[in-house]
Amino acid sequence: MWASVWRTRRCDSAIARTIFSIARTVGLSVIAKGVEIAAQRGFLREAGCEEIQGYYFSRPLPADQFSELLLRTNS
Repeated sequence: MWASVWRTRRCDSAIARTIFSIARTVGLSVIAKGVEIAAQRGFLREAGCEEIQGYYFSRPLPADQFSELLLRTNS
């Protein structure tokens, strides 16, 4: 699922929340892709999305730099 303007468009927000609810009901997880700003991350967390990825956290990195990022953020 791609993050977009969910906080400002009520219909999009309702659709996203419904997708998260259906996924939980049938035992699936949802990964939100394309998260770029704190407001998107906040909405997704509050709406029940447990997996989030995007430039908000980091640009794409080579494997060695990614390992360093994980070590820094998990310590």
